[in-house]
Formats: sequence, structure tokens, C-alpha cells
Amino acid sequence: MTFQQFAFNNVIRNKRIYLAHFLSSSFSVMVFFVYALLLFHPNLQGELASTSDTMSHLATMGMNISQYLIFIFSFFFCLYSVSAFLKTRKREFGILMVHGLSHKQLHRLVFTENMMIGGAAITAGIVTGLVFAKLVLLMSAKVLYIDKGLPFYFPVHAIWITIAAFTALFLVVSFFTSRLVKVGNLVDLLKSEEKPKPEPKASVWLSLLAVVFILAGYCTVFYFVIWRVFSLLLLTTGVMLVVVGTYFLFTQLSVYVIHSLRKKESVFLKRTNMVTISELAYRMKDNATMFFMISIISAVAFTGIGTCIAIADPGLEEMENPYAFTYVSNLPNKLEKEHVDLIKEELTASGFSYKLGTAAPLYTGSGVSVIHLTDYNSLALALGRPTESLSSDNEAILLPSNVTEKTSYERGQYPNEEMITEHNVEKAIKIQKAVPYIMLPEYGKTIVITDAKYKILMGEAAANEEAQTKRYLFAVPGWQKSKEVSNQLAQTIGNDYNNGSYYFSALVLNWISSKQENGILFIVSTLVGVVFFTFAASFLYFRLYTDLERDRQQYQMISKLGLTNKELHQIISRQLWLMFFLPIVMALIHSSVAFTALQQLVDYSVLEGSIIIFVSFVSIQIVYFIVIRWRYLQHLRQNAV
Repeated sequence: MTFQQFAFNNVIRNKRIYLAHFLSSSFSVMVFFVYALLLFHPNLQGELASTSDTMSHLATMGMNISQYLIFIFSFFFCLYSVSAFLKTRKREFGILMVHGLSHKQLHRLVFTENMMIGGAAITAGIVTGLVFAKLVLLMSAKVLYIDKGLPFYFPVHAIWITIAAFTALFLVVSFFTSRLVKVGNLVDLLKSEEKPKPEPKASVWLSLLAVVFILAGYCTVFYFVIWRVFSLLLLTTGVMLVVVGTYFLFTQLSVYVIHSLRKKESVFLKRTNMVTISELAYRMKDNATMFFMISIISAVAFTGIGTCIAIADPGLEEMENPYAFTYVSNLPNKLEKEHVDLIKEELTASGFSYKLGTAAPLYTGSGVSVIHLTDYNSLALALGRPTESLSSDNEAILLPSNVTEKTSYERGQYPNEEMITEHNVEKAIKIQKAVPYIMLPEYGKTIVITDAKYKILMGEAAANEEAQTKRYLFAVPGWQKSKEVSNQLAQTIGNDYNNGSYYFSALVLNWISSKQENGILFIVSTLVGVVFFTFAASFLYFRLYTDLERDRQQYQMISKLGLTNKELHQIISRQLWLMFFLPIVMALIHSSVAFTALQQLVDYSVLEGSIIIFVSFVSIQIVYFIVIRWRYLQHLRQNAV
């Protein structure tokens, strides 16, 4: 038998232990390959660039950044998983050294085994990616709103990039892990599994800090969104408080709670709780870092995917501009009536109902634009908002032009008066109220004045030959389905870039462009999130099967004292429930807080998207739990007699 054959047989012999490492590595290779497949697709950039000049750059940047994230995280994941497996093989290494294996040969053995698994993972990941390549391209074309689709091509460049990147990764990981094998006292290696674990301890003060830090982090995030204090430092502080608090929760608070349960005899001495609680104390201490990593990774995955779903919602675009079509006419414009009539005709012919509002904003020279009350009420009727009235020429209504101003006005944060220019003199006009919704988007500070007051200002503007503008704003129910008519109108009317006489825009076209940008983010966040979640599931697998031999011996001894199979199943199930779902519950709590904070920033509901994310991942976790529990109990029963 050659040395390579011996290494291969070692891998096959330990296939159960290495299975999760192999599958997770293969999955990360596949996702990396998928990014490369999209990045080097010959048609992707051109199609995106046809809608927006920045889309192709965003696509390239997004795919590159995602590949870097997958690659870096895969490195640490592989290093962690292989290191965990090596700890379980200390006894095996001791036996090999008794039979004459040198230190150098042991390092070579570990290196060869890792490279064999890495080579198999690279092959499996690329082959799986090729099998699902067509499906990936179809889904990507739909997410990115590419009408012509993304045809299949044989990704030679993507294959070579993936092979080169992960070959280098596994070489480095194999080198590091082979050096991590610490060969000390031979007796210690042979008796490594017989060493008792130290009694787990926890600090009451650090346990209290866990709760304080998490609550402080939540409060900081809500302060950030509710008061619109958009400081990166403030947000980072809030996130870091939650992260540190979560670490203390698993390393200190969980162990402290279990110790408290052990002191309550009514709980501790009930049925099999003595075994369950005692074992949980050790499991929580041993697995605290893993639970912390799973919670944070899962929370990032949930929040990232959910946020991308939320920002792709049409409500975000409508929140900033409630009108399906906007036609701006800079007077004099001979084509104004023709274009407005054309929009009406095309909407009617396409089966869309609409309401038209008009506004002729007038710039007064004091930094404030004005519209008259009749125009405002026409916009209000078009949007289904209540109409307003003014009792005197010295009163006005303040309109928000963007979401930030809208939020401030909702809180009552607006000036009591504004200055307008009349007869070349600035005069103060009293603000009667501020409307808490956008009526004239992206036009700067605007107030509504009486028709009589507006007539005076308009006369002055006409006498001074100042430029005048009129806006035709169409509110269309179901505007999300108006892509075809919008493209037709955009092609027919266009925009007068030379003379600046008119400007036309369709909300659905802006939304599609935004969807493409957010679609890239969605693909990036989804695949990265799924990879993170897969790694988190693999961490659980590693820990379970790392402790399998010890659990076999433990439950074999307990069974001799009268532990039945039913009681064994109950003990294992309770421990597995905690291991599988405690980190996920914490991730769900963190993500729920994040989604609640996000809801404060938008007018539409993000509940549906967050529920979809939670239900999807929890369902996967439940299925994974059922399968692992069944397999784990099978392995325990093999030597339980």
C-alpha cells in the first residue's frame, strides 16, 4: 500500500466525520462558480447597460465582492472544520505513532488527506454548478428583469478561476492544518478521550452584561432610525453591542441559567432532568463560540436577504414619487398639448384608469417655490388625499419634497413661517400646516398659497420674463404593469435634451432600473446568506459527530443503570433542540429587531418579506434537525447494548 492509498483509505474510513466538511466545501465552490458564471456572461453587462449605464459596473462590483466574501469565509470555515476533526483523531494519531509513524510523515498524511477532500470538493462543486447553470441563468434573468434572457454558455473562464482560487485555498488550509497537529506526549495522545472535562463556570456580572449590551444595542439602532440620526458610527456601535452581548449570552448567561436550574431540586431531580441539565452545562460551554457564530451568521443572512426583498418592493419607489407618469413642460412648449393628449390616449387604449393633477410651481427668489391652492387640490384628488383650504393670503401650507422632509413634518418639525419675494421685497408668510405626504416630489421647498396671492406673483414673474414650468402628474392604479405603455411613450415622446422644452418619465421604468440594481444585491445577499446558513448547519454537524464517541460511551454506561431507549431519545432530543434552535431563535430575534427598525424608514409593510425569510429558513432547519436526530440516534444505538 502506498502512502497516498493509506491517506485515501483514512478519508474513506472517516467519511462520516468528513461528510459535512466535504459537502459544505463543495457548496461554497458551487456558489463561487455561480458568481463567476454570471460575472463572465457575455450578454449580462450589455443588457444591464441598455437600461442604465451604471448597472454593468454595479453587477461586476457586486459579483466580485461576493466572490471575495465567499472565498475568505470559506478559508476560515475549512480551517475551523479540519481543526475540529483533527482534535477527534488524537488517539488515532497516537496509535499510528506507536506503529512507527514519524512527525514528518504525520504532517504529510494530514496534508494529503486535506488535499484529497479539497480536490473532490472542487470537482463536485463545479460539476453541480454546471448541472444547474441553465436554471441559475433563467432565475437571474428574471430577478434582473432582462427581457431577452441569459442564454447558456460553457463557462471556461469561470471554471479556471474557480479551480485556481480553491486549489490555492485548500493548499493553504492543508498547510496550516498539518502544522496544527501538535504531537506532544504519546501517552497524552492515546488517553486524550479519557481526560475529564473541567466543571463549566459562569460569571453573574458577565451574564448581566449580556442582557445590558443586547438591549443597549437595540435601543441604539432604534434611536438611529426613529430620530434619523444617520451616523455610521452610531449604527456600528449598536451592532457591535448586540454582537458582544450575544457572545456573553452564550458563553456566560446560558451556563449561568443552567447552573441555576441545577440548584432547583424540584426541576433537577425530576425524571431524566439530572442527566439532561448536567450534560447541557458542558455542551453549552463547549459549543458557546459555535452558537455565537451561528447566531450572528444566521442573523446577517436573514437581515441581508430580507432587506433586499424590501428595497425591491414597488412601495419604495412609490414612496418617493406617487405618480406613474410625469410630464414637465418648460413654457413656451408647442408640443405640450400633443404630448399630454398622447399620454391620455395610450393609457386609455391600454386599459389603464388614471387621474391627472397639474401644478405650475413658481420660484420666488427667496429659495421657496409656490403653487396655488387649486393646483394643490387637483393633486390631492388625483392621489386620493383630502383637499385643503386657506383663510387668508398670508397663510400657506408647506409641502415635503422628499422622504426626509416628510418624516420631519410628520413629527411637527417645520418652520412657523417662510419668506417669499413680492414686489422685489421679501415678506414673511405664516405656515398654517405641513402636509405629511409627498405631493410634488423632488422640487425643493414648496408652499401652497391662495389663488389670489399666486396670481400676483405670477404677474410679476411674467413681467420680469422669468421662465415658467407646468407639471402634468398622472396617478395610475396598478402602474407596476404599465411597462409596455411606458416604453412606448418614452420612445415616442422622449426628452428634449437640446432645448429643455419638456421632460417625460415613467415610474415603472425607474422601478425596473432600481429592481435591476437591487436584483444584483438580492442575488449577492441570497447566495452569500445561503452559504453562511449552510456553514452554520455544518458547524452543528461537526460538534455533534466530534462528541459522538464520548456520547456513545456515556449513554452506554447510563443504560446499564436502567435508562430506557425512550428516555435516551428524550434526553438527546432536548439537547439537540437546544443546539439546533437556540442560535436560530437568537438570530430571529436580532433580525426581527432589524426589520422593525427598517419599517420605521419606509411607508409600506416589510412584514411579508420578513415572514417569508423566517419561515423558509426555519423550515429548512426543522428538516435538517429531523434528519440529523434520526441519524445521531442510530449511531448511538449501535453500541448502546
